[in-house]
Amino acid sequence: MTLTVLTIVIIVGAYLAGSVSSAVLVCKIRGLPDPRTQGSGNPGATNVLRIGGASSAALVLFCDMLKGAAPAYLAFRLGVDPIALGVIAIAACLGHIFPIFFGFKGGKGVATAFGAMAPIGHDLALCLLASWIVLVLVTRYSSFAAICTALLAPVYTWWLDDRFTIPVAMLSTLIVIRHKDNIKRLLKGEESKVSRKKT
Repeated sequence: MTLTVLTIVIIVGAYLAGSVSSAVLVCKIRGLPDPRTQGSGNPGATNVLRIGGASSAALVLFCDMLKGAAPAYLAFRLGVDPIALGVIAIAACLGHIFPIFFGFKGGKGVATAFGAMAPIGHDLALCLLASWIVLVLVTRYSSFAAICTALLAPVYTWWLDDRFTIPVAMLSTLIVIRHKDNIKRLLKGEESKVSRKKT
């Protein structure tokens, strides 16, 4: 199998893996409300935190990150060129955002994108994670933190390993576009802040 054919196989596999909605499955297994109809209506870790608590949200976060990290790491180890690696990462995110197994109604793709960027290096992963955590703690807006971190990601990548600046910028653009409604609510002061289910 040539590298080109293998890359295509990984792209398809990345989309299918991304299409497995961790939030919906975790909530179903744990007897929680469907995140697509409760809270913000977004099947992602932040909404699961609101309706199901920290442990469920952490599990969703891990699974969503793994969906991006696994195909990206495989492609990285096989020596796929940076642009193709970016396409693979985007395929995983598109699977999460438009999942074929869940009626093409998915999440924002933030955790999956982070997972896809992580194989580039631990230093990049730490920079992204630190930025997101600081912004959430300061503003209490998960969406604002995600948008700002996405915008910072290409800058960090250019600084740490500029070979991957373009694919990371591709991912960042997708994340920002996916948050267009959040941006509108932030500007109107109507965006929900991070909260957790009270027990």
